[in-house]
Amino acid sequence: MTSPRTNLRQELQQNRTNRVRVSGFDIDGVMRGKYLSAAKYLSALEGGLGFCDVIFGWDCADALYGTGGYTGWHTGFPDLLAKIDPATFRYIPWEQHTAMALVDYYRRDGTELPFCPRGLLKRITAAAAQMGYLPRTAVEYEFFLFDESAGSLHAKQYVDPRPESPGMFCYSLARATSRPEFVDALFAALEGVRIELEGFHTETGPGAFEASLRYDDAVTAADSAGLFKATVKEIARQHGLTASFMAKWNADLPGCGGHVHQSLLEPTNRENVFAAHDRAFGASFLALNYLAGQQQFLPEFMAMLAPTINSYKRLVPGAWAPVAATWGVENRTNALRLIPGLTSAATRIETRIPGADASPHLALAACLAAGLHGIKETLEPTAPTSGNAYEEQNVPTLPLSLHEATQRLRNSQVARSWFGDPFVDHFCMTRDAEWRAAGGAVTDWELRRYFEVI
Repeated sequence: MTSPRTNLRQELQQNRTNRVRVSGFDIDGVMRGKYLSAAKYLSALEGGLGFCDVIFGWDCADALYGTGGYTGWHTGFPDLLAKIDPATFRYIPWEQHTAMALVDYYRRDGTELPFCPRGLLKRITAAAAQMGYLPRTAVEYEFFLFDESAGSLHAKQYVDPRPESPGMFCYSLARATSRPEFVDALFAALEGVRIELEGFHTETGPGAFEASLRYDDAVTAADSAGLFKATVKEIARQHGLTASFMAKWNADLPGCGGHVHQSLLEPTNRENVFAAHDRAFGASFLALNYLAGQQQFLPEFMAMLAPTINSYKRLVPGAWAPVAATWGVENRTNALRLIPGLTSAATRIETRIPGADASPHLALAACLAAGLHGIKETLEPTAPTSGNAYEEQNVPTLPLSLHEATQRLRNSQVARSWFGDPFVDHFCMTRDAEWRAAGGAVTDWELRRYFEVI
């Protein structure tokens, strides 16, 4: 019988595929990768390949943390072991003779790297399986499209970028087809890399779009979310455009959410354990326990859902983003939206806290861990919000800044029990660095406010 490796070798030759992109996700959710020759890829399938550990030693702008942590000048930046996940192999339709695959990162001796985002999510889903549940998740993203190239944005220092289209046109089919060549190319690209959209429409804001990805197991859903963002950016660049998933690019416009939909299946019959249409709210006790866990602990895990300085500028009243850990049934003013669904299979919880700037693997890990902890402890949520959650009083609050969120994560014993001390310590170190970097910047706002008058 022919081995899978031999089959793949023949397939690559038949398709004239001579290079493969191998990529992984860093702590900010940014895809970091390299091209391998087809022969090198095939050999790396067995033993893995080296990948410089600097990807966990610098920020999204390639600035070193420099705090003497896991890696740095003091370690010499050795290689990690990157193991290819062969199930993620796919061909890239917009790049000739090229395929791609994702990797997980390990220490050089093959032991687990505790702050590999994909590895962390795998550990949480394994914990869910031990509890008797199969998580099903989906991510929906909002993003803005700009009529700018990387060069034009850099030349104007990212000030006043020009949106792809003007005006507020949510659900506008006319606006969605104003760039048919981009939309056609994007759908073809996503189909080619096996990312299925359930919905795509314009959002409220100039050049704003929303895409709803199809649900899947948690790791596959997070992979699809990360690949979706990367694909949108690539296809936009090919059409002279720039796509941004920044949480809040303009104070006067809605921000970009990265909402997470979740349900749990019973592993034998694959029934949705959240569904109970004969009960109040149309959801089971387990669903409410899960929801209560998120209501109580997502404020402690907030830095994983809102990981940048900019994240917290999205979370303001009246901007279609939550400001407190409230919940309601089919109520989009809340942080947690219980959706009974038209069928039992569609009953789910939508967590509306994450922004589009969050790492999908870390956001899903945080949501699942908080919910599963609620089931373990049989927690009960507060009373649901029936009206405007922005007007609610005496409700669980969310951190107001990355600094506060980082401190709450660092001090959270529940976070440490689910994610481990090494992850929490390393991740909080990276958020501290982000906070310091912002604090040292002189902004346009400061110049306008103080330059002349003070």
